[in-house]
Amino acid sequence: MAWRLGIGSIVLLMLLGGAVAQAAPSKRVLVVTVTKGFRHDVIPTAERVLGEIAAKDGEIQIDYARTDEEVATKMTATALQAYDGVIFAETTGDLPLPDRQAFLDWIRDGHAFVGIHSASDTFHGFPGYLQMLGGEFKQHGPQVHVQCLVADAKFPATADMGSALDVPMEEVYQFQNFEAHQVHLLLYLDKHPNDGTPGLYPIAWNRMYGKGRVFYTALGHREDIWNAPWYQAHLLGGLCWSLGLAKGDSRPRPLPAVAK
Repeated sequence: MAWRLGIGSIVLLMLLGGAVAQAAPSKRVLVVTVTKGFRHDVIPTAERVLGEIAAKDGEIQIDYARTDEEVATKMTATALQAYDGVIFAETTGDLPLPDRQAFLDWIRDGHAFVGIHSASDTFHGFPGYLQMLGGEFKQHGPQVHVQCLVADAKFPATADMGSALDVPMEEVYQFQNFEAHQVHLLLYLDKHPNDGTPGLYPIAWNRMYGKGRVFYTALGHREDIWNAPWYQAHLLGGLCWSLGLAKGDSRPRPLPAVAK
């Protein structure tokens, strides 16, 4: 007996086929873990976690650049067009980008950039990169227990944190050249993490860079941080916002009173 499909059945199959196609990852992201200075022991964990949270999200496909050679081939102006975003995860020093300005132009044209922990300890001699990021690593003290204050509880990277985030132990960065009035602050301390001196100590922020979206978090030194569900949600929220998969404010706004 022949199996005949009516018009309705054909349309249904076409719709189902479209749904299956839409379920495939829609965003490609390159994770860069090359270092030219200090190399964090946590990098293998970082690579694993970023792959896992992308897989769970379902809309993000992760690729990696772990060597100078992979950076040279995957980050040319042409090769970058295959990606929607780039993550600098625990990078340090002057990375061997084929064309630094082309990379910044690529972000500015509407792509995503996520910087994690020592991404701010990268390209110290490249003002364009530091301006794009919004701040530059200066120093850190001994690892310490801190309570980060939440500046925007509606942003995807901080939405489940309430008014404060308790971090049992972490290496807390202090910054120079922080563009306080150009970024949208997400997490901060209102006193020095080690000596308690009052002041503004930014931890995470986001910003627009031309048409591009930039998210940075200073958290991520320790393996237990990377394995913590709250941190993975923090990263995924920032990544999804940067890729345009989640909504969130990026407008600079008045700083917390402690900073005035």
